[in-house]
Amino acid sequence: MEIWKKSKELVLLAYRISKPLKDFEFKNQITSCALSIMNNIAEGFERMTEKDYRHFLFMAKGSAGEFRSMLYIARELSYITEDELNILIPKAEEISKMLSGYIKSLSK
Repeated sequence: MEIWKKSKELVLLAYRISKPLKDFEFKNQITSCALSIMNNIAEGFERMTEKDYRHFLFMAKGSAGEFRSMLYIARELSYITEDELNILIPKAEEISKMLSGYIKSLSK
C-alpha cells in the first residue's frame, strides 16, 4: 500500500532527525507517534471488518497530527532546522490527506 510505504519513509526520517537528540523523552515521543501512523495502518489492514479498518485509519490520522505538532515544538527547541521542518511537515500532511481520502472511500 502506498500510504503505508510513505508512512514508513516518515518513520525513517523521524529516527534520523532525532538520532542526535539528548532529550530522550522527546525523542521517544516523536518516533512513537511516527511509528503509530505506520503501525495503525498495518493493524487496521489486518482486521476483518471495514469498521475496524476505518477505526485504525482514524487513529493513524490522529498520530499524523501529533507528529506535526511535535515537529513544530522540535523546531522551537532547535532540535531540527527550518529546512528539516519544511521537508517533514508536507510529508506528514500528505499522509494525513491520503488517510482522509482512504477513509472516505471506505465509507462509500
